[in-house]
Amino acid sequence: MARAIWKGSIAFGLVNVPVKVYTATEDHDIRFHQVHAKDGGRIKYDRVCTVCGNSVQFADIDKAYESPEGDKVILTDEDFAKLPAAEKHEIPVLQFVPSDQIDPILFEKSYYLEPDSNTPKAYVLLATTLERIDRTALVHFTLRQKTRLSALRVRDGVLVLQTLLWPDEVRAVDFESLDGVAEPKPQEIKMAETLVETMSDDFDPDQYTDEYQIELKKVLDEAIASGTGKIASQPEAAPAEMDAEVVDLVAALQRSLEASGRRAAESSASATAEPKAKAAPAKKATKAAAKKTAAKPAKKTAKKAAARKGA
Repeated sequence: MARAIWKGSIAFGLVNVPVKVYTATEDHDIRFHQVHAKDGGRIKYDRVCTVCGNSVQFADIDKAYESPEGDKVILTDEDFAKLPAAEKHEIPVLQFVPSDQIDPILFEKSYYLEPDSNTPKAYVLLATTLERIDRTALVHFTLRQKTRLSALRVRDGVLVLQTLLWPDEVRAVDFESLDGVAEPKPQEIKMAETLVETMSDDFDPDQYTDEYQIELKKVLDEAIASGTGKIASQPEAAPAEMDAEVVDLVAALQRSLEASGRRAAESSASATAEPKAKAAPAKKATKAAAKKTAAKPAKKTAKKAAARKGA
């Protein structure tokens, strides 16, 4: 058996029957991948927000409901946690009903129940009792935060739990093409019954096979053996998304560029708006420096002239 998907106990009056739950059925249909007809590349799907256009991680996705009037509301995990549900680790028995009163159309998914105890006496007692009285137990079963009405019965000595559809989940039917149709004649009914008798036998599911899947497998095996339609291995293109480190670096560079642009703009504006009064003292200082420079050579010339006269 595969791994158990649920552990808990059946509440049978004051008796608790510890059990582990396993999926009872499996799908053997051959699965196909969607590929690009041109090069055989796998087709991948992305969760994209229609408002911002960005890819959204599953952890950031909530569930929304739209009423027939067009009103939309979003529910979070906290909202769902407030909803009434049976005890998550208990399968309470509600009542026992005759097995033939449950319409097969109500059956949904089937699960095997294994005893989860060193002494499975209570499990065997419940299974034996159900088998002897030909009754089915109606129970509540909560799986993945969803509570379903379920049928608990016995199959080959093993307890089997089958989830049931709610009555309003079965569509009502009323075909106008059956209105006013004449009743079959007694002779027609007798001939039909005779035909049914000649085709009657005990049900043995092993004598029936899924011919479609068998033939499909043959087609696939022949295609692989002959190489027809075989896809050559090709390197997949690197994902367009950047990792977190690169994204952080790009964001830091962008902020740096924006800050640098603001500083340059502020510096340019400051230089343009500088008061003229600041330029005037600079001009005066330049003139004073020129006079001082011009006076130094004149002083030296006078000293030289006095020296020559003394000589």
